[in-house]
Order: sequence, then structure tokens, then C-alpha cells
Amino acid sequence: MSVEQSTREGAAALGISLPEGAAARMAQHVALIEKWNRVHNLTAVREPAQMAVLHVLDSLSLVPHIGEVRSVLDVGTGAGFPGIPVALARPDLPVTLLDSSHKKATFLEQAKAELRLANVTVLCERVEQFRPTVGFDVLVSRAFADLSDFVALAGHLLAPGGRILAMKGVYPYEEIGRIPEAFRVSEVVELKVPSLDAKRHLVRIEAA
Repeated sequence: MSVEQSTREGAAALGISLPEGAAARMAQHVALIEKWNRVHNLTAVREPAQMAVLHVLDSLSLVPHIGEVRSVLDVGTGAGFPGIPVALARPDLPVTLLDSSHKKATFLEQAKAELRLANVTVLCERVEQFRPTVGFDVLVSRAFADLSDFVALAGHLLAPGGRILAMKGVYPYEEIGRIPEAFRVSEVVELKVPSLDAKRHLVRIEAA
């Protein structure tokens, strides 16, 4: 099965109605990663079919939980996950991709151009040093760091009333116990990623 087809079928299984051409552009993103991976180590996953599940569908599993917000910041986005699939699934939503690696930021700028991502902004900066004039409604991360570290490093980037959506594997009991008192976990949702036989959870964190 092609990356485009598995993406389309996986999105449908997640209850997501993708815009016209979005699955093809997600497949194009995977092909671009595969090309760059020959020189730059963007991701340890090398096979396009594996990337479709482990990166694209895993990222799309976040989409139903974002809601009607005005801005999303993907912290430590790497090769663009979950930010680029989110941006393609939600072209109405401004998505900022933040990574401290110049190599990855260069790749992300190339991906933005080739995939025609009008709603994406790429920033190369350390999260703890990033000081935007306006905060973000939603911060997302995908295995960026321990939850307590993530909150400590990125919590200042939240807009009033905003929330953090952290993607994790097994239920992170110990990490939740270490979250700073200024924040609280409002919900932990088990994610069902099509074709992925592994535990995935989404931790929703808000200011206490």
C-alpha cells in the first residue's frame, strides 16, 4: 500500500476528513524526508511505509483533540511531526514549527516551500529562549522531553487559557507526578493509531 493510500485510510479510521490533496502532500513530505535522510539523519525511521504509520498517522491522531483554536506551536518538531500533518489536515490553523537544529530548520523550510504550506511558520530557536510577543493557544510535543521538563521549558509560551498537548507512549504515571505545581493534568487520553501495535497517550496540561 502506498503512503498516500495508507494515510487516507488511516485518517478515515481516525474520523478525520482530510482536505483535497492533503494525503498526497503528506506522502510528498515522507518522500522528502527519505531523500534528505540519505545525507542528514532527520529520523531513525527509514522505510516510507513505517513513516506513514509511526510519524504521519501518529501525528494525525492528535488532530481530533486540538479543537477550535487560533494557533499551535510544535515544540521540538524535528522533521515536522506532528506539526506538518496537523497543518495539512487543518489549513485554517496557523502552525509554528520550532526546533533548535539548523539542519532540521533548513529541511522544514524546504518542506514548507515544496508542500505549499501557507499556514506554517518555521523557527530555529531554543524553546527556553523563545520570547514571542503573543502566546500560543496550544503547545504540542511528540516525545520532546519529560513532561516536567517540557512544562518548565515551554510553559511561558502559552496564551492565557491555553493548553499543552503532550504525546506519549505508555501512560506516564511517574512523569505526571513530577509536573510543577503551577500546572495540572486535566486529562489523559489513550490514542488509537491505525496499524500501530503500541501504547500511545495524549496528556492535556493546563495552568493550575
